[in-house]
Amino acid sequence: MTVEAKVISGTAVAKNIREELRQQVNALRAEGARFVPGLRIVQVGGREDSNVYIRMKIKAATEIGINAVHVQLPRSITESELLDKLSDLNADPQVHGIIVQMPLDCETAIDAHRITDAVSPAKDVDGLHTVNEGRLAVGDLNGFLPCTPWGCLELIRSTGVEIAGARAVVLGRSKIVGTPAAELLKWANATVTVCHSKTRNLEEITRSADILLVGIGVPEMVKGSWIKPGAVVIDCGINVKPDASKASGSRLVGDVDYEQAKLVAGYLTPVPGGVGPMTVAMLMKNTVVSATRAAASARRSQWPLQVLPLRPARPVPSDIVIARAQRPKHIGKLAEEIGLLPSEVSMYGSRKAKISLGVIQRLKDQPVGKYVVVAGITPTPLGEGKTTTLMGLVQALGAHKQRNVVAALRQPSQGPTFGIKGGAAGGGYAQVIPMEEFNLHLTGDIHAVAAANNLVAAQLDTRIFHEATQSDTALYNRLVPRIKGQRKFSPIQLRRLKRLGIDKTDPDQLTPEEAAAFSRLNIDVDTIMWERVVDINDRYLREITIGQSPSEKGMCRKTRFSIAVASEIMAVLALSSSLADMKCRLGEMVVAFNKDGVPVTTDDLGVTGALAVLLKDALEPNLMQSLEGTPVLVHAGPFANIAHGCNSIIADEIGLKLVGSEGFVCTEAGFGSDIGMEKFCNIKCRNSGRKPDAMVLVTTVRAIKMHGGGAPVTPGAPLNKQYTEENLELLEKGLPNLLQHISNGCSFGMPVVVSINAHVADTPAEHELLRKAALQAGAFAAVVSTHWADGGAGAVPLAEAVIEACQLDNKFKLLYEPSLPLADKMTKIAQTMYGAGQVELSQEAKDQIKRLTDAGFGSLPICMSKTSGSVTGDPDIKGAPKGFTLKVQSVYVSAGAGFVVAMCGDITKMPGLSTRPAIYDIDLNTETGQIEGLF
Repeated sequence: MTVEAKVISGTAVAKNIREELRQQVNALRAEGARFVPGLRIVQVGGREDSNVYIRMKIKAATEIGINAVHVQLPRSITESELLDKLSDLNADPQVHGIIVQMPLDCETAIDAHRITDAVSPAKDVDGLHTVNEGRLAVGDLNGFLPCTPWGCLELIRSTGVEIAGARAVVLGRSKIVGTPAAELLKWANATVTVCHSKTRNLEEITRSADILLVGIGVPEMVKGSWIKPGAVVIDCGINVKPDASKASGSRLVGDVDYEQAKLVAGYLTPVPGGVGPMTVAMLMKNTVVSATRAAASARRSQWPLQVLPLRPARPVPSDIVIARAQRPKHIGKLAEEIGLLPSEVSMYGSRKAKISLGVIQRLKDQPVGKYVVVAGITPTPLGEGKTTTLMGLVQALGAHKQRNVVAALRQPSQGPTFGIKGGAAGGGYAQVIPMEEFNLHLTGDIHAVAAANNLVAAQLDTRIFHEATQSDTALYNRLVPRIKGQRKFSPIQLRRLKRLGIDKTDPDQLTPEEAAAFSRLNIDVDTIMWERVVDINDRYLREITIGQSPSEKGMCRKTRFSIAVASEIMAVLALSSSLADMKCRLGEMVVAFNKDGVPVTTDDLGVTGALAVLLKDALEPNLMQSLEGTPVLVHAGPFANIAHGCNSIIADEIGLKLVGSEGFVCTEAGFGSDIGMEKFCNIKCRNSGRKPDAMVLVTTVRAIKMHGGGAPVTPGAPLNKQYTEENLELLEKGLPNLLQHISNGCSFGMPVVVSINAHVADTPAEHELLRKAALQAGAFAAVVSTHWADGGAGAVPLAEAVIEACQLDNKFKLLYEPSLPLADKMTKIAQTMYGAGQVELSQEAKDQIKRLTDAGFGSLPICMSKTSGSVTGDPDIKGAPKGFTLKVQSVYVSAGAGFVVAMCGDITKMPGLSTRPAIYDIDLNTETGQIEGLF
């Protein structure tokens, strides 16, 4: 009695697989409520047979919980256009799987192999990319397996027949089925023979097979006589055969004669209902695997960071020698290590890159890390090493404590680089590299700020000129010209009309009075606050006269240049949270007041959109790295005395999201804590809503000695022995300055970690005196750091103290409420941060405060512009005197940045070059292309 073969139902096996996948997707979504696996099915043209397959795939995906989207493209698409589309899908983080439906139904010649290889191997859920094929060939089954062969393997396994040791014959060697099926069977430990149209003794070979897999493309080619009794037969063929008994006139058959085979084989797949459903099921499985990997990557708590080893030399070489001795990682590799997607990184060469703002949106649900601000005591000419300490700290946290950590720094101006020998990249074995690029053009952000600033200045003076030389009618007609018979207001002009209370949108409907109000800004030139900028030190631009050309009709006025980083636009760049926020802030910048005392803004000048265009790329932070290969975000560079002196909110936000809940973002506040840290808290954190977890206060024995009355320091001259020999008495006299800065941090509720930046001439007794005094003054910890000489290893005690401090409950608080009057805010800052007794306002300052308050700016925070060389307003006073009077000469508003500036003394916004600036030492080696003499 003949026993028929057992039917291997692909429909049933596929159903079980889809149910398992549905449960997996539900589990994924439970872990991340917004997470949905994404599949994109790309079709060129509209072949109906392809449409049938696509509908099957979308139906299966929907049942499982996969967001499957049919991307239908026209037959007229070119190869390059199709490649661009695939590139976009590769870059989309919401897409985990991409299928290109074959064959391509196109009018132009398109290389199908090039198209399948254009799909990212990480999203190639068809398993057709050369990389995935190659991985399979060498037995690496962790890539994506081709769906039909993988489905065949699962069908064989469903029979319970042992594959290992079995003799398997694969009839057909196609790229999609036969060849990869043979590889899969081989790695499942079967002994595999591949047959094809040139194989001799074909029937004899197939009759020896325990497992026979057929994908030859010939209808019912394999007869019962070709099959070994009891064999497992997998029929991958699908062919249309005429059949008059069917309503359609045809029926589907495989490559195996089913009626004959079922009488011989032990197990047999039907057509249809065999391999076909499994292909779709395995496609879905690959998609879920890809999504699971993406979810795991997003949840990854620790970066796979490759640390760059340091080999500190003795004596410690120059900064530039150290920097050039270290070969940086490719910036794309670093970006990948810290969790950035390729689409989020725009590389500028191999050593720096810009990061897309889209990272913030992608990681919006990601918990943030610990936030640490690094500040210093009152600066001295000896240098305290604030940036060096920041870099040593992050190198210690990242390379030695294995914590995710980002350093966030300002971009230095070229003015000091060419004017004073030295840079802002840190020093010794704690630096940003490559330091030349860091200290020069970087990616051009400062130049973009300068261009935008000077566009405002040009438009401002031009508008004054045209208003003074034209009638109301002529001015209005030129502002709203008739073009091709039509007149219309631009969007920015409509905003001005709205501010004026005019609700008309047809330029021809305005009354003469409304047209005049719209056209004339009536700027009071004596109130102009906007200056031109340039990013070099040029003392002769501190006061200039403009408009002396005869073409300007005698409309001259005195003005000045500032250095580029003093522009309000730089502060706007640093305080913006998004492109939309930046554009809004740019439009709110006040350039002057009109003759009625009403603020005139950049939006009134019509330049807001143009400024946003100039600055859109500059708003993206720059990615660099430390000497030990940890990430550094470099962005924005506002002055710390006339602005808030901190890097950008956006850079910090991206860093906080990237490091995750157990990581750290360490950022720097310019100058001493009385200036930079105070503004970091009261201005930057007030804007961002972030609460720092700890403050690192940088000090040195030498600097405290200077604050204790030590001898003046002359650049280039040998140091007085007071600084090179132990002197505990002088050190103790300087302690009040350190204690004031510790008090400043505590005033904001932050634990203060004092970092004593060690120098060769320091003694253990001097370090111990500073340490004990700091702890008695309320510091959380005080540690000696040797990062300049030892890199991150020398800052490990500092890193451990910071980690411990950040474990405390966050008790951060701001110093004052916005509703406090402007003058009272100044007093609060001066008394708490500087130790002043009172604030004395000049009559000019009083008048300006009244004007700003009346104009609606009274609730803005205060940005105190004072000397960095003293906690007082006098740069010659060292230490930390108490009860002094702080004088405020003038007050102005930076409305776009969102603060009011109080000028305490003569603070120049345009430095000058010394008799012998660093220019003399800087050169380019034309043979090697290296910059020489910069540091």
